[in-house]
Amino acid sequence: MSSAKEEFIAEASDLLEESGRLILEIQDTFQTGPNPDSVNALFRSIHTLKGLSGLFGHQGISDLSHALESLLDGIRLGKIDISDEVIKFLFNNIDILRLLVEELTKDKDKEQDVSGHLKNIEAFRNSLAGKTTGPELKGLIDESVLMVLTEYEEHRLKTNIHEGKGIYLAKAVFSLSDFDEALEELTKTIKSKGELISTLPTSSNVPPDSIGFNLMFGSLEPAEKLKDTIRGEVDTLVSMKIAEAAAPQQKSQETTLKSTTTTVRVDIEKLDRILNTIGELTLAKGAVKRIGEELAESYGHSPLVADVNKISQALERKLAELQSQVLEIRMVPIGQIFSRLAQVIRKYSRETEKRIELVMYGEDTEIDKYIAEEVIDPLMHLVRNAIDHGIEPAEERKKNGKKESGTIILKASQRGNHVIIEVKDDGGGINIQRVKEKAIEKGLLDKSAEMDEKELVNFIFTPGFSTKEVVSEVSGRGVGMDVVKEKLAAIGGFAEIDTKKGRGTAVTLTIPITLAIIKALIVRVGTMKFGIPLTSISETLVITSGDIQTVDGKDVYNLRGEMLPITNIGRVFALTDEEPERFFAVVAGTGNRRHGLMVDELFGQHEIVIKSLGEYFTGIRGFAGAAEIGKHEVILVIDVDGLIDNAVVKQKVKGGIYDL
Repeated sequence: MSSAKEEFIAEASDLLEESGRLILEIQDTFQTGPNPDSVNALFRSIHTLKGLSGLFGHQGISDLSHALESLLDGIRLGKIDISDEVIKFLFNNIDILRLLVEELTKDKDKEQDVSGHLKNIEAFRNSLAGKTTGPELKGLIDESVLMVLTEYEEHRLKTNIHEGKGIYLAKAVFSLSDFDEALEELTKTIKSKGELISTLPTSSNVPPDSIGFNLMFGSLEPAEKLKDTIRGEVDTLVSMKIAEAAAPQQKSQETTLKSTTTTVRVDIEKLDRILNTIGELTLAKGAVKRIGEELAESYGHSPLVADVNKISQALERKLAELQSQVLEIRMVPIGQIFSRLAQVIRKYSRETEKRIELVMYGEDTEIDKYIAEEVIDPLMHLVRNAIDHGIEPAEERKKNGKKESGTIILKASQRGNHVIIEVKDDGGGINIQRVKEKAIEKGLLDKSAEMDEKELVNFIFTPGFSTKEVVSEVSGRGVGMDVVKEKLAAIGGFAEIDTKKGRGTAVTLTIPITLAIIKALIVRVGTMKFGIPLTSISETLVITSGDIQTVDGKDVYNLRGEMLPITNIGRVFALTDEEPERFFAVVAGTGNRRHGLMVDELFGQHEIVIKSLGEYFTGIRGFAGAAEIGKHEVILVIDVDGLIDNAVVKQKVKGGIYDL
């Protein structure tokens, strides 16, 4: 794919994501009067997409954007009223534009046929188009002022009068040397008190080397108070009393929407290359440090050795700073992912005819951009399943004493070097008995097997496992849950499910903040060294063979009153069959997934860069990759969660052991 096409796809994707967010804002406010800034921002996004696609030669996207822009122009001019039908139509066309952009990623250069979509937009616009409503302006506003207003400004003027606001004209004269900054400051002050309708240059009574402006605005505050705030000449064009008489009812002033932050787009592959270079420098730093230690052993603490140690420490500090700064650039707020999920929830709630209330917490929690993109599909599966199979229909909820609208909670928080994302619904919960029956029916579980609810619920991660009899487009809980598990495992994360009958289900995802340079504990098992990521480790223990107990055929250790499962890594990897009298146990995992990994020796921690094992070793379980330490020594990095899955989440099934 050419760099020009990549640039267009990136820019178009950002514009469509911003458009989706703006439609959500409009949907949340249109019943009390849509914020004109949101409507204008949406219009500008689609207008920019039209120009951009035309510039890059993607005529289909350009034509569709132009048609959508015309529809939005009618909305912002008040010729089309915003309704649920209009919101749904806008969402659908944003989805169509996304699909057209996605087709370009497949290197399809054929002309995109959008004629059918264009006809739909034209028919929809014609069916809704009307006339701009509002009071008659002649007699209220001076004719000379009306003549210089644009159609949009005239519409906003009518809307402000319709809402009972007073219409004022602020007159200001600024020096030519700094008028831009002064005008911007005055504009901000006016916007804090109402809506700025028009900014008109004037030459009347303006001294030389100066420039004058008349700023028309609407506000619910009286003229006397506005004069004190604006500190300038303010004329009243339409008093609030006249406006109130023209308005059917007075509406409260809308609060200003939070503005988006400006960011610089950087290709994630470029950041990956920088991190790879930092990884190589980290190895060089380790070599310099090792050489300093060897020189100290051979020559004592001479000035040369002291100088080498000083350089080594300075290099270590600067590399740590550089690494931290690059990782910061890669970080994005999880709120970007939540806003995309909000669109999915709104779409599928309409399709299933269920009223869904979305509550979000922790949108500012930051996560690596790569991980954020990898976790979006698992999260989409979870919210779709929650809507379709988790939350009951309104009638059923009412019978059970619940409010008719269901609630989905998206919550993110940071815990150490991990981000915890929770997807929770207040639906009927997972039918554990049905899960057990389905597992037996599929031959995954023996009828006589005894399992608790937490063990049984893990069967929904089995490929193709679903308790829903009728498969819908939205799909039932369990469909795609194997994808959730695989996607999370690929980025070193895992999922836990907590469900209560009649009260709902919570799925908690634990994922690392970043997959870049990490710290690892270097251990020895037999004659081989391995790395265990420190993010997975809670503590280390010294255990003797006499401390090990056997419960239900599993080795466990009594850790402060809790039975900690123990796994002999040497036996798992077929490195040794010996049972040492004294060994180390690395306690890894969190919550109910804590596990003790038996190793022979601990060597301390190292910063490592995990490298892929390559396609040849695809499918080999137990290893997250390889890393280089010391004198160019290559070690394998253990996939802790994979080992825990093999060792802990094992169920007694028909004909042997079934690994989830």
